[in-house]
Amino acid sequence: MAKTNKNKQKQKAPKSNIGKVFSVGMQLVGAYGVIKQIKEARGKNDKLELADAVISAAAVVTGFALLIRSMREDNAELAERTEADVL
Repeated sequence: MAKTNKNKQKQKAPKSNIGKVFSVGMQLVGAYGVIKQIKEARGKNDKLELADAVISAAAVVTGFALLIRSMREDNAELAERTEADVL
């Protein structure tokens, strides 16, 4: 029976610079849509639409956080590789 290591993290392919720019753009479009949705819900005084907009805003914030973490990890890996090349 083969052993599997459940603690081993799955390695993902690094995003290209174009992929990062595209991700940032999509998050900005999402944020714009959420702001518009909140304004409309407030104008209508619709609590259900406002709740939906707030939940959507949380999703956008989470997306931004994941994107920032990914960019920081990529920068850390690049710094490690650069250090290893120097030594």
